[in-house]
Amino acid sequence: MPEPPQLPPFDVEEQRLYSELLPGDRAPHPISKGAPCHPTEEAHFGRLYPGSYPFGQDPEPVLKICEDDVRKVFSKQKIRKVKGPDGMSPACLKACAVQLSSIFILIFNRSLELCEVPSCFKRSTIIPVPKKPKITGRNDYRPVALTSVVMKSFKRLVLAYLKDITGPLLDPLQTEQTGTYAWILFVDFSSTFNTIMYCKVLFANPLLYLAIKTFLILILIIPDILLNKLTKFSVPTSICQWITSFLTDRQQQVRLGKLTSNTHTISTGAPQGCVLSLRLFSLYTNDCTSKHPSVKLLKFADDTTVIGLIQDGDESAYRQEVEQLAVWCSHNNLELTTLKTVEMIVDFKRNPPALPPLTIMDSTVAAMESFKFLGSTISQDLKWDIQIDFIVKKAQQRLYFLRQLEKFNLPQAQMTQFYAAENRKSSEITLSDEGVITVR
Repeated sequence: MPEPPQLPPFDVEEQRLYSELLPGDRAPHPISKGAPCHPTEEAHFGRLYPGSYPFGQDPEPVLKICEDDVRKVFSKQKIRKVKGPDGMSPACLKACAVQLSSIFILIFNRSLELCEVPSCFKRSTIIPVPKKPKITGRNDYRPVALTSVVMKSFKRLVLAYLKDITGPLLDPLQTEQTGTYAWILFVDFSSTFNTIMYCKVLFANPLLYLAIKTFLILILIIPDILLNKLTKFSVPTSICQWITSFLTDRQQQVRLGKLTSNTHTISTGAPQGCVLSLRLFSLYTNDCTSKHPSVKLLKFADDTTVIGLIQDGDESAYRQEVEQLAVWCSHNNLELTTLKTVEMIVDFKRNPPALPPLTIMDSTVAAMESFKFLGSTISQDLKWDIQIDFIVKKAQQRLYFLRQLEKFNLPQAQMTQFYAAENRKSSEITLSDEGVITVR
């Protein structure tokens, strides 16, 4: 029989904090200090009564969460994940899912009713995670937000509701569609290539050359702009206000090793690594599309790829779409990282002509012979030599230890256990919304 998970010591102050978030008609918790209704509710929710909404009349809550859904989300918590700034651990939620679901269902539905997110749910700790072994500047770090485990469960329930509403209205070239994949076929000169995209693209003759442009977009979501975009997806007003409350007045601090910065309040952007941020960013950039039939614009999270089919040397459509993308980003407060933007040209002529460089915002785009696109390295000649060499080298690094252990006649069961542990150690290296981001 498996041992029960080791729960952290009971925190009286955190228990009092959560008990004070309950509606006023609920009996106060035995350990709470005084009546936990109106004063603390006003402090955490920002309102005393649901009587003053920005848009006038009090809207009926469109989303009503049931206790069974909360229990299911709590029971799926991974006990090895780290706890958030509020001190609540996933192990505690999982072990006490039945008992805690009846408590937090009142807090969740009250939050949706008031269209406000409690301030303790919006606290986060930013962990700068290195993107590469050698750090040369702050852009080499990935800021990952460590947030409340309870709020993560809450956001998953809201995310499921948002997907049902906005899913059919998303841009068909958005790659966040559930259960979809891409089948890209290069006719006559390569084999089938599969990657994580939504569209099915067929490049047939005549193909002169293919220009691929990858943009890295800095996420600076403005809540007011996002609110206007959400209304176009028929998202209820109450949910729009709840999302606005979630994105504004967030208290954040940065932790690097043993050093912790002061707490700052911000009202722009979206927490990176949050389960709700990807959907919100997809909705934010949904109206960024290409208008010319020979140019396709593919989006995956904060990466955007422009693919243009050039015929008879006419690049006007491709360059116009790139220019329009830069203008769109400027109007929507998104910053293009031009230093990390690359261009690759696929041309099978024997003597390809010299092409003028592409310029974005007075910055010349670097031309590359190959680049890594969603985990796969694509080269100009559309061969897989670079990708295969990378996979073989990675496999040899992991098999080296097994070869050494085999020399000592270690049992196969222990070698299998060691390989699984080493594989997990080398592939899971960064924090995420659930505690760990898998980088493979």
